[in-house]
Amino acid sequence: MGYLAAAYAIFWGLTLAYVFSIASRQKNLAREIEALKKALKAKDEQG
Repeated sequence: MGYLAAAYAIFWGLTLAYVFSIASRQKNLAREIEALKKALKAKDEQG
């Protein structure tokens, strides 16, 4: 029974790590998209 509890703990630990990793990547992509939008807007205003 101890192995089952350990397996569940490892599974949920890995799952949470994966979810936080995806959330972090999504935040980085959102920042990059905003920077690209600002750069495109500045370029459009110039010329």
